[in-house]
Amino acid sequence: MEFKITSGSPEQLESQCLVIGVGDGGVLGAIAQILDEAANGYISGVLESGDITGKKTETLLLRAIPGVAAKRTLLIGLGKAEDRNDNNYLKIVQAALSVIKNIQCSDATFCLDLEATNDRDCYWQTRKLVETVSAGLYRFDSLKSTEPTALKLQSVSICLDEEDDETGSLAVVEGAAIANGMSLTRDLGNLPGNICTPTYMAEQARKLAEENPAFSLEVLEESDMKALGMESLLSVSAGSEEPAKLIVLKYQGTDENEQPHVLVGKGITFDSGGISLKPGAGMDEMKFDMCGAASVLGTMAAIAEMDLELNVTAVIAAAENMPSGKATKPGDIVTTMSGQTVEILNTDAEGRLVLCDALTYAERFEPSSVVDIATLTGACILALGHKASGLLSNNDELAAELLEAGQYANDRAWQLPLWDDYQEQLDSNFADMANIGGRPAGTITAACFLSRYTKKYRWAHVDIAGTAWNSSGKEKGATGRCVPLLTQYLIDRTA
Repeated sequence: MEFKITSGSPEQLESQCLVIGVGDGGVLGAIAQILDEAANGYISGVLESGDITGKKTETLLLRAIPGVAAKRTLLIGLGKAEDRNDNNYLKIVQAALSVIKNIQCSDATFCLDLEATNDRDCYWQTRKLVETVSAGLYRFDSLKSTEPTALKLQSVSICLDEEDDETGSLAVVEGAAIANGMSLTRDLGNLPGNICTPTYMAEQARKLAEENPAFSLEVLEESDMKALGMESLLSVSAGSEEPAKLIVLKYQGTDENEQPHVLVGKGITFDSGGISLKPGAGMDEMKFDMCGAASVLGTMAAIAEMDLELNVTAVIAAAENMPSGKATKPGDIVTTMSGQTVEILNTDAEGRLVLCDALTYAERFEPSSVVDIATLTGACILALGHKASGLLSNNDELAAELLEAGQYANDRAWQLPLWDDYQEQLDSNFADMANIGGRPAGTITAACFLSRYTKKYRWAHVDIAGTAWNSSGKEKGATGRCVPLLTQYLIDRTA
């Protein structure tokens, strides 16, 4: 998909479909007024007929308007002025795209002026339009035997004032990079566990490293992890024929002495629950249990495409959790890389077992910040549903930075408390801690577990169990979250 900035009077723009906004009650915005004047009141006449009222996401497709160069003009309702928030803007773009896809246009031009949102500038509108259109055109059909139908839409132009060309061009570059990172994340998440193994994930990291000289890669094998004392991580892969991998992908975008930001991803490529076997219904969705790792790789791809001037290190703990005669059993005790011991009461609480060793490994980079991303707890879905990711942190400033990034990127998170009061739920009679703390506050106690391995740096945990994938119907599949949040956080860390 090609995105480009264009300028000029809207009635002169040659396009197969020109998209313009109409306010609630048939109020014409600035661009719509220009078009209406060129058409000698044609659009006003349509509005007077009541064919479209301007309600949010309402659409009307017009063909061959007199005095307008575009073959088609799509009127899209912007809704009431006081309701034009971020979420509604994205719904408007999605509604327009739905019509454009159905009429099989090869190109389209969006002329949604700043009246389409309240308090958002040209950069934000342009970037989010690129991300939203890209997400709406995403398809995963590479494993189907039939040849997929090619997308008709090949290019999208965004009409801006000439003075906004530079801002718009930057927004297109960064929006496309984020969209490409999300597509990579979705592709990895949607692959089945028999293809996307820990070894496959390491190969995808190697592919990124080979494509961009700013990357360097190291992949630790199980023998390397054993030498480092990562018994906790290895306890998860013990029952599987697939060997675990610790994938370390470094991006150097500035001076090598600059402290890196570290992203740690949970990469359980399939989670059966191990000996604590999950129910059969819906178990196919446990291929998505590596979406934290996938979002880290997608973010790394995005920042490299943007050439961001900072250093970022990705640490991905990749393993498959399976039952077998060699699998870890409930009641087993393992020693983590940090030297702390863990009583494994439930082998289905495996994400924290791979992350704790990865978080200890992250100490060696003397990081500026560490953010781990994981589909960690079903309790997070009960707490926040599928709209917001859970956020917990040992540093309020870092938490605020991530919350702000998520708000700006429309990939929001919500902070939960990380109080010492919850730590006692992890008490064990036989080890330093148990790997579960019971049903109450399950998301919080999981983060409490991880916090015991993050005392030497600023750390935040993002639980994407409710946001990493959709479960039903035609929308079933990976979402690409939280690539926008993480990428925006890193953009904000640059000058």
